[in-house]
Amino acid sequence: MSRDRDHALPEPPSRRLLLKGAAAAGALAAVPVAPGVAQAATPAGPPKPAPFVNPLVRNRADPHIHRHKDGFYYFTATAPEYDRIILRRSRTLNGLGTAAESVIWRAHPTGPMGAHIWAPELHRIGGKWYIYFASAPAEDVWAIRIWVLENAHPNPFKGTWVERGQVKTAWETFSLDATTFTHRGTRYLAWAQHEPGMDNNTGIFLSEMANPWTLKGPQVRLSTPEYDWECIGFKVNEGPYVLKRNGRLFMTYSASATDSHYCMGLLTADTDSHLLDPMSWTKSPVPVFTSNDTTKQYGPGHNCFTVAEDGRTDVLVYHARQYKEINGDPLNDPNRHTRVQKLGWKPDGTPDFGIPVADTATAGD
Repeated sequence: MSRDRDHALPEPPSRRLLLKGAAAAGALAAVPVAPGVAQAATPAGPPKPAPFVNPLVRNRADPHIHRHKDGFYYFTATAPEYDRIILRRSRTLNGLGTAAESVIWRAHPTGPMGAHIWAPELHRIGGKWYIYFASAPAEDVWAIRIWVLENAHPNPFKGTWVERGQVKTAWETFSLDATTFTHRGTRYLAWAQHEPGMDNNTGIFLSEMANPWTLKGPQVRLSTPEYDWECIGFKVNEGPYVLKRNGRLFMTYSASATDSHYCMGLLTADTDSHLLDPMSWTKSPVPVFTSNDTTKQYGPGHNCFTVAEDGRTDVLVYHARQYKEINGDPLNDPNRHTRVQKLGWKPDGTPDFGIPVADTATAGD
């Protein structure tokens, strides 16, 4: 997730700013207080984020959380019936778990956008709301493509969601998991697609955008499944998402089949590099977030990023299951739950994903 006006992800305060604030606080403390004069209260800092509750939202996969300037967190995700797009909102992250859920769009009974409604993302662009999602015709359920909805109302729960149509890519092939971000004034779309002639299911692609539903210029492949951990069950790179920090762009993605082998990989580019040059991106040879037997979380992936209520703490949002064994096709198993946890940072300025945390203990545990 880029840190621009559309994403409302504030940059954590710099070390210089913190030192400046500390020096000012020290100088203030050194001023003697005259007898009988009330001392002004020291301004309180932002509230410390509440401990996260996990799972945050049950039976919702491919989660996307947008923190907007109106003070709300907006949540959307894949419903296990694959037939609708839902929205929730709350002023706190934990509040999303119990927030009322609204259906803002349903699959068509026939024709395009009739099946496999997957992985919606909500973005604010140019004063309008947009939802990117994947779907297929009701009569050809695996002919999945990327589609866009638009809403001009300030409140995405109101107004009319207009179908802006399919995002046309270089090929009419299986494509999904679109996300958008801006960098240095240019808007980009990243997505997953099967490239003709490639021996895989999907790779990760990037293109500039002419408008929120139209690509322009070259469409370049940034990653294709090549390591063993990307090719278990299926050869998959999908679900890209971008976070800008510390002079770099970090693009996470998910790999392998959607069972316990599902995991996350990472691409990294310098902020001053040419993003449409695949050589600008370095790929981690190992997964950065995987299943964990100790915490009993399996198949973590299809993530996004947000920030906690303090405006500074980075938060990793993803889905996972609470068990490893699945009967039948994992896509028919509804128990991928939305989860959140603090994203750490290593001394070299790269993200430290850690492990998927255990479920939150309840009073009955």
